[in-house]
Amino acid sequence: MNNALQQLQPYPFEKLRALLGDVTPNPDKRPIALSIGEPKHTSPAFVAKALADNLDKMAVYPTTAGIPALREGIVKWCERRFSIPQGWLDAGKHVLPVNGTREALFAFTQTVVNRSDDALVVSPNPFYQIYEGAAFLAGAKPHYLPCQAEHGFNPDFDAVPADIWKRCQILFLCSPGNPTGALIPLETLKKLIALADEYDFVIAADECYSELYFDEHTPPPGLLTACAELGRRDFKRCVVFHSLSKRSNLPGLRSGFVAGDADILRNFLLYRTYHGCAMPVQTQLASIAAWGDEEHVRANRDLYREKYDAVLSILSPVLDVQRPDGSFYLWPNVGGDDTRFCRDLFEAEHVTVVPGSYLSRDVDGFNPGAGRVRMALVAPLAECVEAAERIRDFVSKR
Repeated sequence: MNNALQQLQPYPFEKLRALLGDVTPNPDKRPIALSIGEPKHTSPAFVAKALADNLDKMAVYPTTAGIPALREGIVKWCERRFSIPQGWLDAGKHVLPVNGTREALFAFTQTVVNRSDDALVVSPNPFYQIYEGAAFLAGAKPHYLPCQAEHGFNPDFDAVPADIWKRCQILFLCSPGNPTGALIPLETLKKLIALADEYDFVIAADECYSELYFDEHTPPPGLLTACAELGRRDFKRCVVFHSLSKRSNLPGLRSGFVAGDADILRNFLLYRTYHGCAMPVQTQLASIAAWGDEEHVRANRDLYREKYDAVLSILSPVLDVQRPDGSFYLWPNVGGDDTRFCRDLFEAEHVTVVPGSYLSRDVDGFNPGAGRVRMALVAPLAECVEAAERIRDFVSKR
């Protein structure tokens, strides 16, 4: 067996099940889960129709590179969304369809990491678990950058020593962040690109929450935006990951894309050809419909704004909690043991949230997620409001 498997930690939800396994929740209250970040809004009907209309394509072997129409549709979306000059992104070189960002992030790490004793994969802390597992199984070591309130819940990149950058092979970014919802400023992205050039590492920007934001007039920038402003039309050392899961409420479609540095994507395509993970043609055709429409995405943001407004008005008087820059999470400070908070809340109110310490790692005795919990506002409005009211009552009684 691959001995690197022994380095993998239990997934946060496995830890959560163990934490709550012997707890009997209040039988008078129905369960409400704010734990798993699975979108619950209605999937677009026109995407389902496009999928159904093309079920005959199940008789066709898909290519790993995907059909030209999908790659071209993704390029057009990137140009509109991130202000990329027309012609900079080549659909045949700079874009690759993938089966959701989770699969792509893992496979990308296996492609990029050059196995060595001192190879590092650098990521925020707390972080999406795939970054760590992918690093271990690629033969690298994860290095964690704490995300604390004093730095806007982003890593303090200026505090990273040169010897870490020298060993870094991939820098994972997540903006808006999971679980913090923090955006990485455009000027910071530009500084990180300069560091990538200086120390020769790849920036892998996980932007799967990029379309969940609050100000319709100011969409958050991404790594491609920074490349465009720098005149970096080769997107050297820069790769972004996007998905239809959160943007379009299509987590079961397993559809996303990777875009950026053509040299890296050429090697990633080679890896994926052997990996055997081509997107079915009917899924590609449905994805074209989703990437080509923004009306359903704006309606999706409206639903999340409504939930944030309602839930924060209930929780703000009793919890240290702020509206994030984006995503669908809240990251409140519960003022003590986060695992005890989650366990007691489940027992008293039958509401499930995730301990922040389960989403982070201890480094030198410090866990930046400790004392916080993650709440995913994915349930319908009425359910989120009821959960918030139960949490308010629970906190008020403590």
